[in-house]
Amino acid sequence: MLAQQRQAAILERVRATGGVRVTELAAEFGVSDMTIRRDLEALHERGLLAKVHGGATAAGPGSTDEPGFRAKSVRQLAEKAAIAGRAAELVRPGAAVALSAGTTTAELARRLVDVPGLTVVTNSLPVAEILHAGGRSDQTVVLTGGVRTPSDALVGPLAVAAIRSLHLDLLFLGVHGITERAGFTTPNLMEAETDRALVAAADRLVVLADHTKWGTVGISSIVELPAAHLLVTDDRLPPDARRVLDDRVGELVVVPVTGAGRTATTTDEGMAR
Repeated sequence: MLAQQRQAAILERVRATGGVRVTELAAEFGVSDMTIRRDLEALHERGLLAKVHGGATAAGPGSTDEPGFRAKSVRQLAEKAAIAGRAAELVRPGAAVALSAGTTTAELARRLVDVPGLTVVTNSLPVAEILHAGGRSDQTVVLTGGVRTPSDALVGPLAVAAIRSLHLDLLFLGVHGITERAGFTTPNLMEAETDRALVAAADRLVVLADHTKWGTVGISSIVELPAAHLLVTDDRLPPDARRVLDDRVGELVVVPVTGAGRTATTTDEGMAR
């Protein structure tokens, strides 16, 4: 088998299964481990897969890849429900809160429809629609203007100008990715600017992010990790990520995806309990 044919077969395997091991491929194709490593290196250099220790995995999305709201809304449903349920406990009647765009913040909006006297500022079309359709008559929903993104966010100068005149108690921020170096990120440059305006307008920042956001990097950083007063995530977050976030954010809250009524919390004093 020619190298080109072998590499095409390897790539098909990675796309079908999500990952391959050097030793297994070497045995399957009857070649040395070194030959397979060269194949993986060639595919990695073309951006077709990601090399890992002992093998390779499917290439991750680019830093500007921005899935639409509908596509994201069917992912990690249990995790988002658990995170939103915990976040809703932070909202008091009569508060002025902001909800950024995102499917987790939309899930939170569904849990806020019965909070009396609530004022919600949002740049999310789905969040505004949820509260408009199901919210109380004594609630106020403020939808910023702006340019619509694939994730149904309103961004840009109009959104930023509207937000800068406001003073809010809480911001619930959905993010595209989290890393120790880049902080909280988004794949949309204008959305990052709009999110930073929301952060500046709020007394407290609460980031809502399921475990899949760890290790993902969008093209633009919103804020660094220490800017978050609270990060609410789920219990599938890897231990190494918990250690980093427990050290860097104000407070890390890890909610169990299964088991009603339990909330595991980590603070500056220790790991999840």
